[in-house]
Amino acid sequence: MKTSFISNLSVQTAMRQTINQVQNELNQAQKEVVSGRLYNIGEELGATTTRSLDLHREADMMQNLVATNSVVTQRLSSSQMALGTISNAGQTALNTFVALAGSTDSTQLSTAVQTLTDVLDQFVDASNTSVNGEYILAGINTDVKPMGDYLTDETGARTAFDTAFDGYFGFPKTDPQVQGIDAAQMQDFLDNVAQPMFMSGADWQTTWSTASDTPMTSRISRTEVVQSSTTVNSSAFRGMAFAAVIGIELLNMPLNSDTRAIVSNKAIAAVGQSIYGIDAERGQLGLSENRIKLSNEVLQAQVDIVRLNLDDLEGVDVYEASSRITALSNQMEISYNLTARISQLSLVNEL
Repeated sequence: MKTSFISNLSVQTAMRQTINQVQNELNQAQKEVVSGRLYNIGEELGATTTRSLDLHREADMMQNLVATNSVVTQRLSSSQMALGTISNAGQTALNTFVALAGSTDSTQLSTAVQTLTDVLDQFVDASNTSVNGEYILAGINTDVKPMGDYLTDETGARTAFDTAFDGYFGFPKTDPQVQGIDAAQMQDFLDNVAQPMFMSGADWQTTWSTASDTPMTSRISRTEVVQSSTTVNSSAFRGMAFAAVIGIELLNMPLNSDTRAIVSNKAIAAVGQSIYGIDAERGQLGLSENRIKLSNEVLQAQVDIVRLNLDDLEGVDVYEASSRITALSNQMEISYNLTARISQLSLVNEL
């Protein structure tokens, strides 16, 4: 009979390798219990790994849409607030014009002009509303403030109006000759000179607006795109500015009652149409808000379905994984004990 000798060093080395392997398996099992997913998806699923990756991509895309929809919802909400402010300001202007009813009282006229000045300030401030660094009523030109201050002539709009008045009548607004302006002249000036300055795209964008004609749109699902803001270049905004300006510039002039009535009637018609147009814009944005809400519900349902499919593919049996952790922990304990005993083997101890 032949006896072979095995060094305790080689046994210790083998035990260390076993311990390392068990330690790795234990770490993997612990991660599976915590995440509820397979540790190595590619190794476990093999050819079906592609399906898992596709499902993850689908889930990420839909969750990104839900996240961006929250930004769009914020923009729409802020747009609604700005439009509400403008609509209320327009109603104040309409009430002011109607209350004059041909009045020639200088105090009442001065008060009306001051009220219209406040209305124009509110209109410009609301038009320049910004959210997260974006001007929400500037169309796609979100990085540019859409409107300047008319009263300080920030964009030259007031100078343009004064020039148009001088050019048509042959004298400035401060000239005493304004008392001789009759109703027909004022009607022609308003219809063919002043109003086109606001309603014409070229004039409006030269002296009033730096906004784009194209409103912001946003994708809210794979196939659906909605309007997510409006632009001050729409006719409703132009009409509001026109009504406020002719009230500020012309009402308190020393005009005869018939001529002043022309100004009031023109302003009433313009602001009435503008309020209707602003409220129509609010309705359109409200539809967009509702469509986003419905889209988010659909997207969330789709994400839940994808997650269920991923659970079927990648999910682990937590009970089985926990049992495996217990078995591996016991194996680790046994390995440590054996290693400790082997390390104590020494010929010196036997002598």
